[in-house]
Amino acid sequence: MGKTAFLFPGQGAQVCGMGQDFYEKTEIGRKVFDRASELLGFSVPELCFEPNDRLDITEYTQAAMVTTSVAMLKVMEDMGIKADVTAGLSLGEYCALVAAGVMSADDAILTVRRRGILMQEAVPAGIGGMSAVLGMNAEQINEVVDPIPNVQVANYNCPGQIVISGKLDAVELASEKLKEAGARRILPLNVSGPFHSYLLEEAGEKLGSYLEDVTVNEPVIPYVANVTAKYVTSAEEVKPLLTKQVSSSVRWQQSIEEMIENGVDRFIEIGPGKTLSGFMKKINRNVTVLNIEKMEDLEKLK
Repeated sequence: MGKTAFLFPGQGAQVCGMGQDFYEKTEIGRKVFDRASELLGFSVPELCFEPNDRLDITEYTQAAMVTTSVAMLKVMEDMGIKADVTAGLSLGEYCALVAAGVMSADDAILTVRRRGILMQEAVPAGIGGMSAVLGMNAEQINEVVDPIPNVQVANYNCPGQIVISGKLDAVELASEKLKEAGARRILPLNVSGPFHSYLLEEAGEKLGSYLEDVTVNEPVIPYVANVTAKYVTSAEEVKPLLTKQVSSSVRWQQSIEEMIENGVDRFIEIGPGKTLSGFMKKINRNVTVLNIEKMEDLEKLK
């Protein structure tokens, strides 16, 4: 008998209308959204369902994404669908913490609201940037990037897609060098900051201070941490990892490979878009991958 993992997407997957049918058609989903509005002091359904400029602003995006994925998760749990392990890409790790029983939905939503504000404030606009590097492996990219100051690998997404982050001029220089070294394409990302780079270390430290007052529990099921790509099975590991995660590389490909090595053969992506499902096709085609972003998708799980 194989194992099932729940996966949660990160920032960038947000889309207007996400989670709307879960809100309108299920009492459980509606309660998650309404509770988030109560906690945050603004209408999360309005933020997620109605066209607006705020959904793509980090301090709002993060709370909106976590609310949406947690609403879907709670509906699935009510249906009796369970996982053996869970993981989330960057911001999605907070949804994984909820799925693992480590953090309450309330605390996850409030924490990512604080995280989003800290990340937004960390680096003035125009100072930092991020670019996706296509068609090179991690070893080749690190060989080019390591000698260049002020830039680093931010995300090991999947074979052939790795993201670099740092000061804008350093990212541009690294991009030129990577093209010379054989990168197929370099795509500058439309993001509001150099996420998962050393420039966010201070934001991570401030988040660590905030986390001191947040309750974390022993995991009911393990989750795989972005920073280490290893299973986390004790509460004491959680806060230091979340503090580091803001400025550390996201080891997503390695996280998936760790789960497969531990017997996971079914992955369920919970949240808007199919980003993680797309990565999975490049990491390992021999596992089952399902995506839940609409109510009708739940039929796949019956």
